[in-house]
Amino acid sequence: MKKVAFFLLFTIYYLLFSPFGENKLSLFTIDSYAVVATPSSEAEDKQGVFNDQVSDLKERIASRVAQLKLVEKRGVIGTVTDVSDTQITLSDLANNTRFVDVDELTKFASPSAKETFGISDIAKGNTIGVLGLYNKQSRRLLARFIEALKMPKVIHGAVAALDAQNFAIEVASDKETITVDVENITKTQSYTKDSGLVRSGFSRIKENERIMVVGFPDIKDKNRLIASRIIHFTDIPKNPKLSAKPAPQEKEPVVSTGSGIKLTPITR
Repeated sequence: MKKVAFFLLFTIYYLLFSPFGENKLSLFTIDSYAVVATPSSEAEDKQGVFNDQVSDLKERIASRVAQLKLVEKRGVIGTVTDVSDTQITLSDLANNTRFVDVDELTKFASPSAKETFGISDIAKGNTIGVLGLYNKQSRRLLARFIEALKMPKVIHGAVAALDAQNFAIEVASDKETITVDVENITKTQSYTKDSGLVRSGFSRIKENERIMVVGFPDIKDKNRLIASRIIHFTDIPKNPKLSAKPAPQEKEPVVSTGSGIKLTPITR
């Protein structure tokens, strides 16, 4: 029994205090620390990369949300006041100035164009409709679609003269006097306080009546208007500043002597 106890004590002493035992214990300890430390470092690196990706994604989403709040789809109709290769300046229906940017993605259209239609075909005075992306900060509209429009013209005035042979009306307004052609497609109505709007016709229109005309300019003659709708007011007096065109005076007949020479009467 004493021998067994002595052997165990000797073995413990040999392992703890001998040079071989120290090296073996030291190697075992170092190897153990190396195996435990390596997975922890790799996990920390992966976690750092993941956090960076999450932060970048958050920044991109926040930037996109800000852009969506800043930009909205919008349309505008107006008259061209200035035009260049990349920009169109408009005066809209409320007389506000609008700036429209044009790029390579902008599409153009015109109902009257037989060939291709582009920004080079747009000139001052044209009426166009624009649909695009409106930037609230810069107050500019990035056009995605532009179409040339033919807007109807509205005239309020008085009947200055009637041409029953050609179914035309001379309408005098405070700005101009224009000839209005009444066509088969023209919708004509009269208005009275008692009856309201009722169906009418060219033959019921009289001189000096107040009249409203909606139509489109004649392509061949800018001073003529092709009416799409006419409303004449039989019991509302016309503007006193507007006077009917005086009827043409009949010319006195030219007297012939029978010899081929025509004599014009002398008037004093």
